[in-house]
Amino acid sequence: MADKTLFEKIRDREIPAEILHEDEWCLAFRDISPQAPVHVLVVPRKAIPRIGAATEEDVEILGRLMLAAGEVARRLGVAEDGFRLAINHGRNGGETVPHLHVHLLGGRALGWPPG
Repeated sequence: MADKTLFEKIRDREIPAEILHEDEWCLAFRDISPQAPVHVLVVPRKAIPRIGAATEEDVEILGRLMLAAGEVARRLGVAEDGFRLAINHGRNGGETVPHLHVHLLGGRALGWPPG
């Protein structure tokens, strides 16, 4: 059996996290190294390594991630002023955990282009 990713350990409650949303498809929790006043990770329960590894069978999961991100943004009060969703893929894309996740960033003006 392969080692669990950090996010699988959070999902399984082996590592504590401030969980803000949870449903049958995904969970959302605060990032431990926030890059904005609001920095939440939305993670599928299924361990998909990265967005480029998602398949047709993951279509519903991908949509559920986006819906959850929007719901969390509304709940945290950043939807009206604006927020950013980011998905990192691979080392050059900034990926540090090999488990697909969406970064929800808000609470301040976010520059463009990023990074």
